[in-house]
Amino acid sequence: MYQKFIITDDGHLRFGQVYLHRELLAPGEECTGGGLWRIDEAKRCVILYGRSFDFGGPDFSEIHEIEWGSLHHNPIPLFYAPHFPALDPLEPVFAHR
Repeated sequence: MYQKFIITDDGHLRFGQVYLHRELLAPGEECTGGGLWRIDEAKRCVILYGRSFDFGGPDFSEIHEIEWGSLHHNPIPLFYAPHFPALDPLEPVFAHR
């Protein structure tokens, strides 16, 4: 299994450990994009990177809610690494309400 995330059509950022991004979708939901994630212990944050082969890259401006369930309900800073594995620059990711 792999650490993957998706952004649903209603703006939920959802994390999971699955084989396929579609496994993170509830019945009737659609996905607007996704990628991979990992916890960076040194920076005390979650690094988002890559893109979903099936759904494309993430559009973080579409996030309205972050579902922390797979991360043990512990909100910590989120960053996107557009040039992963390089961690410079890191772009902050947050919910737009």
